[in-house]
Amino acid sequence: MQQAMANIHPDAKIGKDVVIEPFVTIAADVEIGDGTWIGPNAVIMDGARIGANCKIFPGAVIAGIPQDLKFKGEVTTVVIGDNTTVREFCTVNRGTAAKGTTIVGKDCLLQSYSHVAHDCLLHNNVILGSYAGLAGEVDVEDFAIVSPYTAVHQFCRIGKHAFIAGGSLVRKDIPPYVLVANEPLSFAGINSVGLRRRGFSIDQINDIQNVYRYLYQKGMNNTQAMEAILAETEATTEREAILDFIRSSERGIVRGPQD
Repeated sequence: MQQAMANIHPDAKIGKDVVIEPFVTIAADVEIGDGTWIGPNAVIMDGARIGANCKIFPGAVIAGIPQDLKFKGEVTTVVIGDNTTVREFCTVNRGTAAKGTTIVGKDCLLQSYSHVAHDCLLHNNVILGSYAGLAGEVDVEDFAIVSPYTAVHQFCRIGKHAFIAGGSLVRKDIPPYVLVANEPLSFAGINSVGLRRRGFSIDQINDIQNVYRYLYQKGMNNTQAMEAILAETEATTEREAILDFIRSSERGIVRGPQD
């Protein structure tokens, strides 16, 4: 159902059973999937690709021009996956020439007043808390939670199932499965509550904890810890995910509580 009071460009591609409330603005180069709801006063700008069964709440702005001085007007996009909810006054900027697109995966929740900058990649089931802000080219993996009022530096990576406490300043990469808090931001344990909720067994959680003991509690540097982990712990999917993340980290991982 399209409201007569909405401003919808005739070239926009609108799926079946899409509800567009009054005072919505939808630009020409926009695609919206079946069953999506667009709330009053939302603005969907050129380059938006919104999936099926999404909810875009009042005042949200999707595919705004990047707030990046290197942007020169190139044609870029924002892709939002199916079943994702974008709450009031959230902003998601489209990409630049760096990557060409900003991606928000399936089943994500972007809470009110949060911001996703150009060329970010949010995987599936990510939660971005109210007033949290991601700078450009941040990578947030599956099931990570970025709590309200958190600010994430450009190019940072946040591992899957990680939990970042509210009001944090993220300057380094956050490995998978951990909880981080305090200022300066540091390792505060395993996200055991989140892992249990997502079906991880006690044995899996204990194995993850054991890996992080080497990294954060045995007085080793990262290279020494990784060598010890490989030599002394059982190979598991979770162990390999942690090691792969650390090997590929360009900014370095968050500090330990005693560093």
